[in-house]
Amino acid sequence: MIFKIAKENDSAKIAILVNSAYRGESSRQGWTTEADLLGGQRTDPDAILEILQTPDNVFLLCFLDDVLMGSVHLRREHKNCYLGMFAIKPDSQAQGLGKAFLLHVETFARAEWRCETMTMTVIALRTELIQWYGRRGYVNTGEWADFPYGDERFGIPYCDDLKLCVLQKVFTA
Repeated sequence: MIFKIAKENDSAKIAILVNSAYRGESSRQGWTTEADLLGGQRTDPDAILEILQTPDNVFLLCFLDDVLMGSVHLRREHKNCYLGMFAIKPDSQAQGLGKAFLLHVETFARAEWRCETMTMTVIALRTELIQWYGRRGYVNTGEWADFPYGDERFGIPYCDDLKLCVLQKVFTA
């Protein structure tokens, strides 16, 4: 695997990967799909580009044989790193790639940004995903965030009870 920091001209490739991992029929090839909860897109190239142009934000990319296999958005918030849009190519999920990529992401946050914690939000109904992160040291903080209803940039909800739980991992010295 080769890891790189995304450049602005990667925004379209990232959006395609993220949408394929979260939404639509292609996402059903993997286990991280949200297709039963949300329709529409997860993101678009303009939103990715906006993130890439914002200070203290990066996308890390994971390649295997020159094929984009994974991407993740990281945002530095003082000693915390927020992780979002973690995506692995759907037909390559459940093969250990996500675990390896997440370890690289955590190493980046600790070594490059000197972060002490990593946080993320996950749709509370995604219990299998919450458990996956739990096996990697992330704990439910008991905090909740509202799902961004009405903002179709994040998808079109099929239900009206979506909420986001906050997960956090404290890095040990």
